[in-house]
Amino acid sequence: MGNWVLDIFSIEVRNHMAIQDEVQVRHSGGGMTVQEAGKRGGERVKAKYGTEFYEAIGRKGGEATKEKYGPSFYEVIGQKGGQKLKRKPT
Repeated sequence: MGNWVLDIFSIEVRNHMAIQDEVQVRHSGGGMTVQEAGKRGGERVKAKYGTEFYEAIGRKGGEATKEKYGPSFYEVIGQKGGQKLKRKPT
């Protein structure tokens, strides 16, 4: 194989990166990335409603999970939380 394989690979990588940049800008409306928008939104909600808001929705979610799966579910996920991952997170 010659260097042409590397040249084609390099072109494909650059094209992929350009497409990813374009998608990121398109999702954000051009001014910021989606990640930045999410962070700003979370900060505004925190400023408007306070940390108690997050505590309340967390409590509601925990109660709904307990009703759906039962209290023993927390034991299972608690044990899994202390275990080493078998694969790398994506």
